[in-house]
Amino acid sequence: MLPVIYMPVAEKYFKKLKEKKLKDTFKEAIMSIRKNPDIGYAKSGDLSGIYCLDIYYNQTNYELAYRISHLENGDMVVIIMAGTRESHNITAFLFLFSFRISLFSNT
Repeated sequence: MLPVIYMPVAEKYFKKLKEKKLKDTFKEAIMSIRKNPDIGYAKSGDLSGIYCLDIYYNQTNYELAYRISHLENGDMVVIIMAGTRESHNITAFLFLFSFRISLFSNT
């Protein structure tokens, strides 16, 4: 099982969640990702390297965005963001996140 870290945006989202069953659903999804990182679908284009997992809860579709970081001492799951699927903020944030990563990797 891979270790996991949370980006500040994801951490803030999970802290704001009030519904315990929804939190538990996200926890189960994260455990599934830790056991099998390829469980989500890979984004393409500018968002390549980022995976998303759809989570259904109470007739609402949520999305969990993550990436796999390859480190010297092993791989790690990085939870980037979570939110409702209808929210266009996830796609916009992921695009900006990938752009920022590409800027730092070119130096």
